[in-house]
Amino acid sequence: MAGGREPDMVLRFLQEVEERAEEVLADKQQIVDLDIKRNQNREALRALQQDPVQSDKVMVCFGNMFIKFPQSQTTDMIKKDQKQLDEEISKLRKQLKVKVNSLYEAQGKPQLKGFSLNALSKEEMKAINKVLQT
Repeated sequence: MAGGREPDMVLRFLQEVEERAEEVLADKQQIVDLDIKRNQNREALRALQQDPVQSDKVMVCFGNMFIKFPQSQTTDMIKKDQKQLDEEISKLRKQLKVKVNSLYEAQGKPQLKGFSLNALSKEEMKAINKVLQT
């Protein structure tokens, strides 16, 4: 009877590992997709800033149609979209760290060391540089 349980346990283990791995891969792909969109927004902002004509309205693509929109409003919309994309990417990266550690745990591996470190803020870097200079 005990021999019948072992294949079930192995199957559940493999399913759990696969589910966690799929979550990690899905988050990584979503980060890549959002980063592509963020780069396209950067290109659009650069093009708007370098427009020699400085026309009052610019053509903006919404879905399958182009609409003339005021340039300042278009720039504001893109900047808001950039901010939202940055926040979403940051959130996904934080969640990804947790999911990767969860995957390692499911595989019976030790958690990654130093994987959950956060970058120093500008203020923290200034304070450190100030201390190092004295």
